[in-house]
Amino acid sequence: MSERFAEAVPEAEMLTLAGRSFRSRLLVGTGKYPDFPTMRQAIEASGAEIVTVAVRRLDLKATGDRSLLHWLPQGSTLLPNTAGCQTADEAIRTCRLARELGMSDLVKLEVIGDPRTLFPDTAELLAAAKTLVKEGFVVLPYTTDDPVVAKRLEDVGCAAIMPLGAPIGSGLGLQNRVNLEILLETVKVPVLVDAGVGTASDCAVAMELGCAGVLLNSAIAGAREPVRMARAMRLAVEAGRDAFLAGRMPRRLHASASSPPVGLVA
Repeated sequence: MSERFAEAVPEAEMLTLAGRSFRSRLLVGTGKYPDFPTMRQAIEASGAEIVTVAVRRLDLKATGDRSLLHWLPQGSTLLPNTAGCQTADEAIRTCRLARELGMSDLVKLEVIGDPRTLFPDTAELLAAAKTLVKEGFVVLPYTTDDPVVAKRLEDVGCAAIMPLGAPIGSGLGLQNRVNLEILLETVKVPVLVDAGVGTASDCAVAMELGCAGVLLNSAIAGAREPVRMARAMRLAVEAGRDAFLAGRMPRRLHASASSPPVGLVA
């Protein structure tokens, strides 16, 4: 963990992915910002340690402050992703390119099956995951909320499962709470909600369900004040995690007085 994230956090409270520990459970993207300075300020405000970058959309010829990579906060862990890939072969080549460029073996795997909804092609996703795991990549797959697919991805060696909460960029919030709860019961690796978050309360709900983290981009970049929204997302993830660990009170149909009617003064 870098000096930028030196705040003491118990080991048991850290997000662990394939043996790597992170203090923050919020992962953020780098797209859709009005400019690089705003992107950097938002990432810093979010407290995120893991920052994802679309390899195929990165201008590899840009240097200095014209390069997106130049603006990433010092100490960030780069998470190359395969956004835009529509086949297993495309995704595998993109991950290999990221490795050759010295980015990271930690990759967010996306294989899109429908350009309108950006839903994943789970068959191609599974095929790509199998190959990449064998080649030593730490694979974080963007997938559906199908517990069967999640289990298969876990079985081939994925380090986490990243189901959508709603379509990418929709901002609809978690539309599949029941499926996510079943998925959480099905796999042992960390589950991180990826896609669909619109505001801070969506993060809190995901964390209260027991998700290990949240990855988002549009909800911050598309906000009226991205930096302020980034800070709100950080606080919501932290609050949701604390609430999950604390254990909520039982739900009751009828009222239960905070002060029981015992020892009342006559």
